[in-house]
Amino acid sequence: MLSTILLAPPAEQQLRAFDKPLQKALAKWLTAIKNQPRPPGVKPLEGEDHLYRVREGDYRIIYAIRDKTLLVLAIKHSARTDAPRA
Repeated sequence: MLSTILLAPPAEQQLRAFDKPLQKALAKWLTAIKNQPRPPGVKPLEGEDHLYRVREGDYRIIYAIRDKTLLVLAIKHSARTDAPRA
C-alpha cells in the first residue's frame, strides 16, 4: 500500500476540467491504485521504466510509483488508438 497520491499540475488541471461524476469515478480509481498499485488491468507503458496506465472507460490514468508515493502524471480522454501502448 502506498501512503501518498500526488497529482502533477497538468493531471490536477485535467481532473478539475471533468464533470463531477467523472471526477468521482476517477477518484475511486486513484484510491484503488493507491491501495494496490498494480491491480488487474494495469499495464506498464512500453519503453518507459516505472510508468503505468489504467483505463476507466475512454480515460487513461498514467502514473509512476516512487517509494511510497503514487505520482499521477496525466489523466486524459483518448480513443484507444491514441492511448500510450503497453
